[in-house]
Amino acid sequence: MAPPVPMQSPRSTLLFYVFVPPLVLFYIIYNLQLHVLFPQLTNPQELKALATSLFFTAFKPPLGSSTYDELFNKVLTGTGEREPFVRHIVAVGDLHGDLPNARKVLQFSGVTDDFGNWTGNVDFFVQTGDIIDRGDDTIVLFDWMDQLRGQAQAAGGTVLSHLGNHEWMNAIGDWRYVYPTEIKTFGTVSERQTFISSGRIGRTWATNYTTTSRLPLHPSLGPPNTPFPPESKHLHYQKEDTELDTSYYYDAHLPLSHSALSFVHGGLSPTYQDLTPFPTRINELSDSLLEKLQTRTPPPPHPPAKYPGLPQSSTQAEKALYDANGPLWYRGWALDSEEKVCADVEPVLAKTGTRRMIMGHTPDFQNIQSRCNGKIIIIDTGISHAYGGVLSALSIHYTLTPIGSKEDQRWIEKEVVSALYQDKQEVLVVDEREVVGDFRAN
Repeated sequence: MAPPVPMQSPRSTLLFYVFVPPLVLFYIIYNLQLHVLFPQLTNPQELKALATSLFFTAFKPPLGSSTYDELFNKVLTGTGEREPFVRHIVAVGDLHGDLPNARKVLQFSGVTDDFGNWTGNVDFFVQTGDIIDRGDDTIVLFDWMDQLRGQAQAAGGTVLSHLGNHEWMNAIGDWRYVYPTEIKTFGTVSERQTFISSGRIGRTWATNYTTTSRLPLHPSLGPPNTPFPPESKHLHYQKEDTELDTSYYYDAHLPLSHSALSFVHGGLSPTYQDLTPFPTRINELSDSLLEKLQTRTPPPPHPPAKYPGLPQSSTQAEKALYDANGPLWYRGWALDSEEKVCADVEPVLAKTGTRRMIMGHTPDFQNIQSRCNGKIIIIDTGISHAYGGVLSALSIHYTLTPIGSKEDQRWIEKEVVSALYQDKQEVLVVDEREVVGDFRAN
């Protein structure tokens, strides 16, 4: 009789005895206050630290890498040390139909290279309007701006473009400053009308141009044209007929709330009624009025025809946008006394969530003008050969640099504002202050 064959344990039974007892044991120990005996195993942050420590015990950093402590800290926190943040902005005023001078300015300010292409040396290039009129290079200038816009976007930069009062004059049919030689570059009067309404220039005005901008100096405030006050605050809906103390617009817990710049062609009047939310309200009015102008049948240009004016369907707010106190025509910041403008500027800066207002429109043919310690900067220097003014650009270098320990969350915020000319550079303002908070760039 053959001996009996030993019974074979099925694989499932083997897996049961291998895995189930340890799990049961773990459950029992956990219920016996594992979190008291080994707290690292129940606290996610400490568990992460323990795992990281074990990793670095087994795998030392290779030669030539960061030191052990530095690398350990970066892996442990997942974010690394606080890094300095830098932002460089260049702004240029009225160009008025002069491509050669415009190219010179953008080249010596570092925006473009010898061939007129984006260099990547600036983060933002801002043009404050009045590209059109007084010269013949209208088409090529607007095409060049769009070319730079695309190149900047591909390189991680941004071009911010604004409509000046002369763009609006042309959209209305007010051609008092249009040269006959410039009309010929379009072909005919009719072709020019089409070009700036439904044609290439008109489309880019509607798509890529605004009347004003709010440019944050640090990304923690959001992208360009993030409205101020934020919608989460009741101030966002505050009517201008109820005047608030400027302190209401500042928040001690948000020390960078006003670390931003405003750009506009004419100026943000202290008595303009549609200032906030900024820049949203102004640009909504701008968009609606421009659409009405571009979709109406173009009137015969003035001169020689009668001045056509705004469309009959224009609202009171749209009419106020275009009048002498509106952001396209206002000249008070350039012409009023130092005492008056320095008193008037503080409420406007508070309401718009900015620390400086930068504008063109009112030229000084010798210098960029800085008033009230750089809170008001007027950058129109008559660049076009029609004026013969000095070639200029405005440069803003912004830095936010960590100091002290990470736990302190202390930073030095510094802003250097300079006027750039072909043969010199003049520092207009150096502002530096310490701020506290978590301002790591995203």
